[in-house]
Formats: sequence, C-alpha cells, structure tokens
Amino acid sequence: MNAKLERKLRTLGAVIVAGVVASVVINVAQGRHSLTAFLVGFVYAFVSCVALGGIELFVFQGPLSERLNRLSFAGLLTVRSAVYAVIIIAIQLLQPGERFAGLSLEVSYEDFWRSIAYSAVISLVLNFGFSIAILIGPRVFMNFVTGRYHSPVEENRFVLFVDIAGSTGLAERLGGIGIHRFLDRTFRLLTESVVDHRGEVLNYIGDEIIVTWPERSGAIDCRPLRCFVAMRSALQKAASQFEREFDAVPQIRGSLHFGSVIVGEIGDVKPAIVFNGDVMNTAARLEELSRKVDGGFLASRAAMARFAAPPPFPVSDLGTLPIRGRVDGIDVVGIGAVA
Repeated sequence: MNAKLERKLRTLGAVIVAGVVASVVINVAQGRHSLTAFLVGFVYAFVSCVALGGIELFVFQGPLSERLNRLSFAGLLTVRSAVYAVIIIAIQLLQPGERFAGLSLEVSYEDFWRSIAYSAVISLVLNFGFSIAILIGPRVFMNFVTGRYHSPVEENRFVLFVDIAGSTGLAERLGGIGIHRFLDRTFRLLTESVVDHRGEVLNYIGDEIIVTWPERSGAIDCRPLRCFVAMRSALQKAASQFEREFDAVPQIRGSLHFGSVIVGEIGDVKPAIVFNGDVMNTAARLEELSRKVDGGFLASRAAMARFAAPPPFPVSDLGTLPIRGRVDGIDVVGIGAVA
C-alpha cells in the first residue's frame, strides 16, 4: 500500500470515528438513551462518513482534484455543496438506520422537504469550512480556530527551504503568465510530497516554498530529508509532462535547519501566522549556499542531530562553511547527487 492511499484510509477512519462519537453525543444531548436510538445514529453516522469521506478523499482529492482546482472559490463551493447535498438527501430518504434497526419506514411530504432543507444547510456549512481550510491550509485553519498561536509561542522546528533553480531565465522565456503556470504546477506537485511526509507549508515566496515540521514530527524517519528527496523524485516522474507543456523541467535546490522559532498571529485585516527567529534567516542563507555545492542541498548538523534514526541514504560531511551573519560559520552535510 502506497503512502498516499494509507494516509487517505487513516483520514477516512478518523472521520468515521469522529462521526460515530458525534452521533452518540447528539443522542445523549437530545435525551435519546435507548439502544435502538444509538444503533440508528451509529448507522447514519457510519454511512454518511463513508459516503462523504469517500467522495472527498478519493474523488474530490483524487481524479477530479485538478479540475476542481481550476474553479473559483464560489464555483468550488457550489459544486462541492451540491454533491454533498445530493448524498445527504439520498441517505435521509433511504433511511439506513431505521432499516438496520428493523423500524417502520415512513417518509411524509413534510419530512421530504425538511430533509432537503437540512441537507442544503449542512452541505453548505461543511463545504464553506472545507473551502476556507483549503484556501489557507487545513493546519493554519485549525490553528486559527483553536487560537493556538493567538499569543506568540516558542517552538523547536525543522525548517526546509526549497528553491526552483533557473526560474529567472525561465521567466524571460515563458513570460509572466507562463512562469506563473509553471510555478503553480511545480508547487502543486511539491506540496503532495509535503503532505505525504506530514510537513506544513509555511509560505510560497516567488520561486520558493518554505516547509516546517515540529521537532517531534520531523524527527520521525528523517521526514524533512525524505520529503526533499520525494520532491525531486516527483519532478523526475513528471519530466515528460513539463517538457511537453513548458519545454523545461523544474530543478530544485534546498536547505534544512533546526532551531527555536517564535510562532504567532500578526495583523488585523488579514491576519497571518508567522515564524520569526534566527533559524529562518540561517535556513534562507543555507539555501543560498546550496547553489554552490554538488547536489544542490545543505542540511545543518543541528538538524541532522535531531533525527531519531540515521538518514536512509548516504550523506557527505561538508565541514564548516562560512555563512553571512555568523562569525564562526555553520557545520553542514549534503546529500549529493544520490538524491
């Protein structure tokens, strides 16, 4: 089983568990304590979560993802809400909970229209939340909702800078719209590797993507290093498609550092969660240095020392390199051409 399918199945399982728990809470809150009521609620929750979760994970985020990404926010919200509403209405009318519990099946004219109204409201609310989460990033959305960084906090994080090599020359050849499409296609492809390796996209800046991991998550299985290697592999697999469309294949360079960052919300009109600290500056300067080394990648010894296991591929010790802003330089390793 590949990592992407495994991740989607885990997500679907979590959605089902959350839905079943929610059905129990709703039954208790409404004073329905009988075994039959819990059984009916369980079936409705299970069927709804499997149907909606399956559509979301294996259709909307699967074969239709590229087409849906071309839609505007309003268009995407409309399409998703309509599909969700149809599924919810069908489940309401089929009454799977009552059927499973052996209860009588009755659907009145009033119940029919109530089901449609209920389905429309629920699907619109759900998809508005989903669309906002997709727009700003699921983890950023949850951080705003929970207020995790409403007051600044200090965290230890891995920071990965990834830069697309030669983008200036490509911009001159492809033009403004062409280079935008090229970068968009490249970043979408790179982001798949970020998601697969549990990273968080902090920002897209010009031809650069910044990815972070909390210390505990990033230390597992050398995820930041694996992520960068997976990015290169994904670009190699898509090389023929890029050649056909742009007559160029993106090449990436990168740098990895680890250290303490201050994370917090900034701004009123358009608030953002930002990262500040020396680790960000050092990672950016390492990325500049990566342009001058074989393999186009540098990782600080500080980052390598935090991994829970040795790297899954050879690394080369590049010693101490001079770096702007640090008198004593920085100890680094490279992953060389093997990546």
